[in-house]
Amino acid sequence: MKDLAELNVKLFADGADMATMRQLYSNPRIQGFTTNPTLMRKAGITNYESFAREVLECIPDRPLSLEVFADDFGEMERQARRLAKLGENVYVKIPIMNTEGKSSRDLICRLAHSGIKVNATALLTLEQVMEVAGVMGGGPPCYISVFAGRIADTGRDPIPMMSAAVEIMRPHSNLELIWASPREVLNVFQADQIGCHVITATSEILKKLDLYAKDLHQYSRETVQMFYEDACRSAYTL
Repeated sequence: MKDLAELNVKLFADGADMATMRQLYSNPRIQGFTTNPTLMRKAGITNYESFAREVLECIPDRPLSLEVFADDFGEMERQARRLAKLGENVYVKIPIMNTEGKSSRDLICRLAHSGIKVNATALLTLEQVMEVAGVMGGGPPCYISVFAGRIADTGRDPIPMMSAAVEIMRPHSNLELIWASPREVLNVFQADQIGCHVITATSEILKKLDLYAKDLHQYSRETVQMFYEDACRSAYTL
């Protein structure tokens, strides 16, 4: 098994809990951070800009992706330009389409070619990757986030699609592919194997990295021990 230190894929933490983000910032293995309105709402964030500024004070020198929350492209652009001004390490997340299914391609192109670092997000098809890769190429550093975990949730193997996305993006040296919404630690090694540049992970998955290469016989015994202790605590009888 490949050693964690030998991985080429970069590990980004996905979340919005400030205490956890501060803790993860002290971990050199974590090379960037991402968040979104759903995670922020779950964490109880009520003031977007205050949260963003607080995060940037704690994380001033690693990529931080912040997402717009409008559905109108004009308002998306206003929010994007405001967020981009908060810090040099800010990447502005623009969803691939709005809720009406209209493509964000033109907005992404306009932002990228005005010097804003864009994270095109919520992609699930190769057609979407091709759509934005061309217009983002040649601009500032940008990410394309393909939600491989959601692809897998539909019963499809995401690996062929992610491998193809790597090839589509290869001619554009300013672009990096993000394997988004992973479901298990195995995805980290799959992403590395196909040459994906970045994988995001929640704190729950990051904690499971400690299980990497764990002796499976010992893990089996610990599992049996857990079942036994829970049964004892429950005082079951037959």
